[in-house]
Order: sequence, then structure tokens, then C-alpha cells
Amino acid sequence: MSVNPMTYEAQFFGFMPQTCMLRIYIAFQDYLFEVMQAVEQVILKKLDGIPDCDISPVQIRKCTEKFLCFMKGHFDNLFSKMEQLFLQLILRIPSNILLPEDKCKEIPYSEEDFQRLQKDFEQLQEKYKTELCIKQAPLAELEEQKIVQAKLKQTLTFFDELQNVVRDHGTSDFRESLVSLVQNSRKLQNIRDSVEKESKRLKIS
Repeated sequence: MSVNPMTYEAQFFGFMPQTCMLRIYIAFQDYLFEVMQAVEQVILKKLDGIPDCDISPVQIRKCTEKFLCFMKGHFDNLFSKMEQLFLQLILRIPSNILLPEDKCKEIPYSEEDFQRLQKDFEQLQEKYKTELCIKQAPLAELEEQKIVQAKLKQTLTFFDELQNVVRDHGTSDFRESLVSLVQNSRKLQNIRDSVEKESKRLKIS
């Protein structure tokens, strides 16, 4: 039996096409059993009228069952083909057909309509990407500001610690100390440069 649900056909007919075919199969099978039983009874009655008959009812039953299996095999083969034709050509609604109650859901459109909808979709997609980029820019700038703010906070903390060190060594004015530190650093740098020049001159001589 077919396993395709065929729900749209069931909506139209009021029953599942597969269920209909199953009932037809069972009806044919029952009829075949009844016919074979009737044939068996006729054969047994005929044998009763034949004197000195060596054929027993058990032999008749075995022959009947064997013939029934033969007929059932051919019937199953024929029914399989019949079921396929019924489900494809008779009990099937074509894919391009709508039921009357579904006509209101039909949306006719042409190739031009489809192209226009596709173009509109692509434009909306581009707008979405643009909006997403615009939204990401402030977030990136905010993250950069957080990094700068953290570095500034570190710098202020460093100057606070430096001012505390200067105060602990007896200097009250932090700016004067910083200027003095810069001047001494330049003097040391000049002395270092002079020493390096003198060292190079001595090596050359």
C-alpha cells in the first residue's frame, strides 16, 4: 500500500484514498475466499454422488488451499498495479488544482511580479546590512572610548603615585619637581652622549 498521506485528496473525498484501496483489497480477498469455499462445497457434493471415489475431503481441502494461494498471488500482483493507477490517475488531485474552499487563498502572480518581489527583497536585505553596519560603528567607538578611558585612568593613577613619592621626599610642588626631573634627565642624556663620543674618538685614535 502507498504511504503517501494524500491529505488534500482526503479533504476533497472525505476519506483517505489509501483507506479506500485497502477496503477494496479486503473486499476482493473476502469474495475470493467465499468463492473458493463455494467451489469446495460443490466439489464435495459431486464426489458424494460418485460411488467408490478414492478422493477424500482432506485432499479436496489441500487442493483448494493450494489453488487459493495461487489465485491470491496473482490477485496481489494485479491489485498492486490497479492501486498504482487508481492513486495516480483517479483518486489524485493534480498539483495545479485548488479545491473550491481554497480558491480564496489563491494568489495569482506573473514572472514580472516574482522579479519585482525578488528585487524588493534584495533591497531590503541591503538596507538591513547598512543599518547593521551603522549600529556597529557606535559600538566600536564606545569600546575604543572605554580603552582610552582605562589608559587615562592608569596615567592619572601614575601621576598620583608620583606626586605622593615627591611629597614623601620633602618637595611640596609637584610641577617644580617634574621640571627639575626633566632638566636633570636632559643633562644626563647630554653627558651620556659626550661620553659615547669621547669613547668613539679614543677607539679611533
